[in-house]
Amino acid sequence: MSEVVWPGYAYPLGATYDGSGTNFALFSEVAERVELCLFDESGAETRLVLPEMDGFVWHGFLPDIQPGQRYGYRVHGPYDPANGQRCNPNKLLADPYAKAIDGHFDWDQSLFSYNFGDPDSRNDDDSAASMPKSVVINPYFDWGVDRPPRRTYADTVIYEAHVKGLTQTHPDIPERIRGTYAGIAHPVVIEHLQYLGITAIELMPVHHFANDSTLIEKGLSNYWGYNTIGFFAPDPKYTASTSPGGQVQEFKTMVRALHEAGIEVILDVVYNHTAEGNHLGPTLSMRGIDNAAYYRTVDDDRRYYMDYTGTGNSLNVGHPHTLQLIMDSLRYWVTEMHVDGFRFDLASTLAREFYDVDRLSTFFELVQQDPIVSQVKLIAEPWDVGPGGYQVGNFPPQWTEWNGKYRDTVRDFWRGEPSSLGEFASRLTGSADLYERTGRRPFASINFVTAHDGFTLRDLVSYNEKQNEANGEDNNDGENHNRSWNCGIEGPTDDAEINALRARQQRNFIATTLLSEGVPMLCHGDELGRTQGGNNNAFCQDNEIAWIDWANADTALIEFTRATSELRAQHPVFRRRRFFDGLPVRHRDAENRPDIAWFTPAGEEMTDADWESGFGRSVLVYLNGLGIPDSDARGERVVDDSFVLCFNASDETLDFAMPPAEFAEAWTVVLTTDTDSPDPEAGYAAGEQAKVGPRTLVVLQQTPVGS
Repeated sequence: MSEVVWPGYAYPLGATYDGSGTNFALFSEVAERVELCLFDESGAETRLVLPEMDGFVWHGFLPDIQPGQRYGYRVHGPYDPANGQRCNPNKLLADPYAKAIDGHFDWDQSLFSYNFGDPDSRNDDDSAASMPKSVVINPYFDWGVDRPPRRTYADTVIYEAHVKGLTQTHPDIPERIRGTYAGIAHPVVIEHLQYLGITAIELMPVHHFANDSTLIEKGLSNYWGYNTIGFFAPDPKYTASTSPGGQVQEFKTMVRALHEAGIEVILDVVYNHTAEGNHLGPTLSMRGIDNAAYYRTVDDDRRYYMDYTGTGNSLNVGHPHTLQLIMDSLRYWVTEMHVDGFRFDLASTLAREFYDVDRLSTFFELVQQDPIVSQVKLIAEPWDVGPGGYQVGNFPPQWTEWNGKYRDTVRDFWRGEPSSLGEFASRLTGSADLYERTGRRPFASINFVTAHDGFTLRDLVSYNEKQNEANGEDNNDGENHNRSWNCGIEGPTDDAEINALRARQQRNFIATTLLSEGVPMLCHGDELGRTQGGNNNAFCQDNEIAWIDWANADTALIEFTRATSELRAQHPVFRRRRFFDGLPVRHRDAENRPDIAWFTPAGEEMTDADWESGFGRSVLVYLNGLGIPDSDARGERVVDDSFVLCFNASDETLDFAMPPAEFAEAWTVVLTTDTDSPDPEAGYAAGEQAKVGPRTLVVLQQTPVGS
């Protein structure tokens, strides 16, 4: 192995192969010396001192180092935990900018800088044998004619998925690539997404993450992946490739295949914390490189970490090099990996430049002005576990948000909670109360009823209580207040009436999500009737509990989801780019009807008293579809593409009177969540009553004149 080291360059950070050799660059403000450690196939280590330091970036160029080379760093510097300094050259450190990581963590004493049982001691065991290694990658890839689909938010339908969970049991995917990026790229998966009308797949974390030792000891794993240790490296746990760094090429191939199918790729990213945990955690990377720069420590005793995430540490977004790390990572995934957007886990943490959540913090300013990152989809999970962390509706105008209030309100409405009708109407129409004041549009709201965290859709209508015993925490983990309803019996049942109600409720949730203004998001497998047996916190279940069971897919629910998604795609009234205002729509081809109108089942326009009625569980809404621009059309539609939606969340069949003739002369049923009430394609004249069964949504379209 060559020991020639040239000065090289301080930028870009990380290991950069230029076709002849590799430049290595590592930031550390506290380092006194940095050793680059190269490992051959047998694991033998060669240590080379990086010869140059510019602006606290240590760097060197090795002319003979090729892709596939495994490496790490040893940082010599102060070890003074009370002052936030934790350098220990006996600990091999992963490169924060590593584009690939090979191997796994062997959780033994050597990974920790203290002796177990004595947090104030110092441990100098060499950790190299227990550490995965960073890998030099080949950055070149034949993207062909790859172009991002660039769907507008208004035309986007998101499918949240886990790489392994989505593909692990699919019978038509070759066993060798199940659970991998290649599995996602397989035609049967892409065809399923296209059939559902999905335009963007949002992948749960694929950044290289660590499996917690405490979970491994229980026979479990960090299945969800919210435990990042490499912000540039796709995790090899999801690759069919056997060569170090091969996961990068496989990931790019997946993105290219999805783009060819018109599907965007959004990554769930975890920049709020890392796998190094609290002061009792291991020394794996940034802790040993420059602890105080990368992590937020407690002011009066810097051995401890500020924890706004519930995981032990929080990244120090008040430090310029930590911000640079995040921004460099985001740009890399867009420019080199061709992804189309990001969902930021616990995004409120990124706004804590000092203490409080601040939507004008430096991170958001950097995103706003960045010519690359600012142009992709940016989705915030708008909360963390710190004080004032729940920030739904408070992110900057460029951002969209997981709308937790939408989730809660829609669940409450369909399970029959009192006093939910008014807020349900607001959520259905794009949550103007949350987003309009900041200049945002309805698509700022990412509408969802279920996500990876919590009950699946089927479990939401089958369980009142969580069933998390398999997680090994005596059912104490996971959310206790799920806003779920088991429809009368807890868990699986042979009761045909209960099962019919559950099926109807699942259709209600899917239809409401897809037909609400905003961006709908479905959780993978909900369209198949996926169950986790009542487990609402399957973060550690890399097994049949969390994987999609393709063999027992609910094909009728798949068809319903497809039909509803197609209805949304065909009619821009369900994909509005402006909030409703209730004012007349002035158009050359129509009377001045309002853009939206609300009616009681009796056909009377809703009054303030009706909205405030605690027992109101049913409402009819008229949506004026005249003249709404379609993103695929030039100019305005001139057809009268209007709809009424009848929501009946009560326990009784109700007669819904159609709106008066000035709205339309006749209406035709185009969708119902109860196949027995009423018949599809049934027609009703203005003012005529349609019977709508209990817990049922019926969608009617204006019947064209002359039909």
